Amino acid sequence: MQDLNSPKARQHGLTMIGFLFVAMLVVMAAMVAMKVVPAYIEFFSVKKMLVSMGQEADFRNKSNGDIRAAFGRKLAIDYVSVVKPEDLMIDRSTGTPVVAVEYEFRTPLVGNVSLVIDFSASSDPDAASRQIE
Repeated sequence: MQDLNSPKARQHGLTMIGFLFVAMLVVMAAMVAMKVVPAYIEFFSVKKMLVSMGQEADFRNKSNGDIRAAFGRKLAIDYVSVVKPEDLMIDRSTGTPVVAVEYEFRTPLVGNVSLVIDFSASSDPDAASRQIE
């Protein structure tokens, strides 16, 4: 007969409480990911739009209204809803217009707990290191 107290006879594995704890962590991580991924997809679309606008040949000659109208058309094409053309900040102090946008993404998680992410994008690739007012 085998001794039940020997290390070989002991059971190994995850207890039910341990399993429930791990499952709860996985569900929470999946819930946060389902909320965050669409926000980042929209952010990268906005960033791509601004960079492509900054590389257009006639970008320097466009008025602020023309820049906002072009941005609005691009928003409609890419189905971006978190930013509006009125949210654009256009800086012409360097000679070439620098178009930037800063916005906040807020989504409820559980009860009164919300997830808040601040995004900032610019048509100038070097603008990430300096603040545009």
